[in-house]
Amino acid sequence: MAKQFPDINDTHRDFMERQKIFFVASAAAGTHVNLSPRSTDSFRVIDRVRVAYLDRTGSGNETASHLNNGGRITIMLCAFDSKPLIMRLFGEGIVHHRTSDIFRDILSEHFGGTAPLGTRQIVTLDVEMLQTSCGFGVPLFDYEGERPTLDRWADAKGADGLLAYQREKNQISLDGLPSGLFDHEDASVRA
Repeated sequence: MAKQFPDINDTHRDFMERQKIFFVASAAAGTHVNLSPRSTDSFRVIDRVRVAYLDRTGSGNETASHLNNGGRITIMLCAFDSKPLIMRLFGEGIVHHRTSDIFRDILSEHFGGTAPLGTRQIVTLDVEMLQTSCGFGVPLFDYEGERPTLDRWADAKGADGLLAYQREKNQISLDGLPSGLFDHEDASVRA
């Protein structure tokens, strides 16, 4: 049976911190819904009503495009190796560019002050509702470890290559919405 909560309690936080993967879904009016899996090494609970994740360079920048154009965001976590549970965080998302004070504060306070190469921005979700459900249909999986592929790819591209890639692939969404990636900062600090 699904249960709704107005904020993140200690039990919720403990569950989130034990997971290895989370999923981000976003959409703006009239757009495709984007759904992306991410490693929880980039995810943090900021407080009872706010979570954040480091957003690294990828093949697109759909979430930022959606959020910067009035879109919505949902984050979902599932138990794959323990007691079944699905947790969804619904709310408003905000994209914080690398040069913003909020980016620097969250990076310093919650990520040890260091962003992996290729970090584009930090996305925060202001939780309007947290919902849990049974998760009985979620299969069991064993965690083997993180893939080193994204780090290797970013290292091989280097700062200049990542910047060129972002200019080519991360400025416009599938539906033609601007991501705002280059609107707020000096491009030389991005990679």
